[in-house]
Amino acid sequence: MAAIRSKDTKPEMIVRRGLWKRGFRYRLNYKRLPGHPDLVLRKYRTCIFVNGCFWHGHGTSLNEKGEMTNEKCCCKIPKTNREFWVAKIRRNKERDKEEQRKLAAMGWHCITVWECELKPSKREETLDSIAFTLNHIWLQDHRAKTVTYPKLAEEDIQMPMAAEE
Repeated sequence: MAAIRSKDTKPEMIVRRGLWKRGFRYRLNYKRLPGHPDLVLRKYRTCIFVNGCFWHGHGTSLNEKGEMTNEKCCCKIPKTNREFWVAKIRRNKERDKEEQRKLAAMGWHCITVWECELKPSKREETLDSIAFTLNHIWLQDHRAKTVTYPKLAEEDIQMPMAAEE
């Protein structure tokens, strides 16, 4: 467990390099925001969390018996000390949701990138979709406000008159 890093992981480095190459600039592990997001793009008011599939329970859900099953991802819950791991992953998922609620209440957008989405076969597609989402957020937040004027009837419009003698 001591060898598990929380910063500068391989999936995080892939996202960082991909965004930098696409012209996005960011802050790392911003301590002032809830959850200490992996990447913070202040210009876009967006936080990016790069989550490991095992540690954050990607694709896991509870079945009828109350057992945690994995449907989307290839990560498996260990068979030894299963209760501990199920409780730990459940707490991590709850904490992630709560942190994202706090960030949304503060006006921040949140993007979660899963480790399995960064495999070589999906990597460019994932990075392109992040760039598309960031550009969409920026355009939505900075859309020019159009001014609409009420329509007036012709008799309501008073045209300036030429000087009369």
